[in-house]
Amino acid sequence: MRALIPWLTHVQFGLVLSSPLQRARRTCDLFRLRRQAEIEPDLAEWDYGDYESKLSSDIRQQRPGWNVFREGCPRGEMPAQVCERADRLIARLCMMNENVALFSHGQFGLALAARWIGLPMVEAQHFSIDTASIGILGYNSAHPQVRVVTLWNATPTRFASSA
Repeated sequence: MRALIPWLTHVQFGLVLSSPLQRARRTCDLFRLRRQAEIEPDLAEWDYGDYESKLSSDIRQQRPGWNVFREGCPRGEMPAQVCERADRLIARLCMMNENVALFSHGQFGLALAARWIGLPMVEAQHFSIDTASIGILGYNSAHPQVRVVTLWNATPTRFASSA
């Protein structure tokens, strides 16, 4: 992560939003952006309900073929609810005309990326995201109304080797 911090110091953010959960706020601290961060409840991780703290592989032993993006979690959030949060956040982001830094969580980040480019929620399963990685959601320079994934799953090792 330290390899990414100097790169980010050159980026001016007009808005910094963080999930209310401690993991995301701590990452925001590490990137030295906490002072300007606003807490955004829509960035919270998926509510796993009965599946909280369980591994997907363990859940699939009891429910073969289970997929959070298709089926959601009992007594937790369903895909439509997460989709609604992502779409609400995207509507807010689309009104911005400046760089925005978001600090969130794995599966919600996948959902946000899928919805950013107009995919149905279930298609978020085709993205992968590592802890403390960076993704950049932006617009196609040749077609400014088209939203794109500009950078995805950049980690210190990957970022250093591509810089």
